[in-house]
Amino acid sequence: MNTRINSILDSKWWQEIAIFVFMLTIHLLKNDWIEYTSAESVLAGFTYFAMLYAHAQTNRFFLLPILLKQQKPIVYLGLSVGLILLFSGAMHEVSINWLSNFVSYQVSHQKSYVYLIASLSGTLILYLGPTVLLKLYREQKRKQDEALLFNEMQLKSLRSQLNPHFLFNTFNTLYGISLQYPERTSDLIMRMSQMLRYQIESDGRQCVTLEEELEFIASYIELERERLGYRCDIKFDFKTDKENGYKISPMLLITFIENAFKHGTGTIESCFVHLKISVKEGMLKLQLVNSIPEKKNKVVSTKIGLKNTTERLNLLYPHEHMLQIEEKSGRYEVTLELKLKKIATCQPSVSV
Repeated sequence: MNTRINSILDSKWWQEIAIFVFMLTIHLLKNDWIEYTSAESVLAGFTYFAMLYAHAQTNRFFLLPILLKQQKPIVYLGLSVGLILLFSGAMHEVSINWLSNFVSYQVSHQKSYVYLIASLSGTLILYLGPTVLLKLYREQKRKQDEALLFNEMQLKSLRSQLNPHFLFNTFNTLYGISLQYPERTSDLIMRMSQMLRYQIESDGRQCVTLEEELEFIASYIELERERLGYRCDIKFDFKTDKENGYKISPMLLITFIENAFKHGTGTIESCFVHLKISVKEGMLKLQLVNSIPEKKNKVVSTKIGLKNTTERLNLLYPHEHMLQIEEKSGRYEVTLELKLKKIATCQPSVSV
């Protein structure tokens, strides 16, 4: 049933048929002065309706563009009144001189100019009302489809930049560990391969479960813990009010965590990275604090990770997130509040 309704709303031809049937039904119900007892009376009734329908179509295709496109309401109103008067005169002549040969008028006022003008005006309103609404619906849907397509293209472009960005940073981390702890390299390569597998598999999905994303973040933090060892105080805490209940866009939070380790742990002095993520009633709150070394080493940066993540948030969660980044008292703080959606399905993204 829903599919059928959507088919009518999306198809211009189905809309025309539906409006025509609607108008014809109204016409047949209201014109009780025509008795459909013979082929001639049926022909007379449909002729009368054809004149009403022809008037509505003439207004739609020739006069309505003056209102909608040229935005001249006074001109449109004047021409519409003139067209109604013209058709009422024509219909009066046809009704009196021809239709009366096939059908009998039961009420005298139904053959008057006032009645004909009212019939033309009422039919026009009944016709233009749904016609204009459906036109606006199609136009709005077209704009939404264009916006969705544009957003999808933008997201694919952002992901294509973010993935090499993460890969670059992760290999730098692995390189640092291999220099200090070569005996751990094989295990860390295996862990890294699992992380990259998740990254590749999630890249084709619009969403992942929050638990999947957090497992990935936990693996990354453990990788950094191996690299930094005792000299860095690393904490990661997560709490949720509903296990396996939420979904999130993949690889959305990792950039903030990468930056914390990349720019906050660059020297041999003591440092810290504290990450806390909580979810309550669908609202995710990320609080990330990292130290700022007094002597900053020069860190190679592509400078696109944070910018792209901010753009992704604006595209995916418009008016549903709040991001605050501050540097104060020798520490860097990131606070993100994000309204999550409940899990229904996490389907592969649409190819563009």
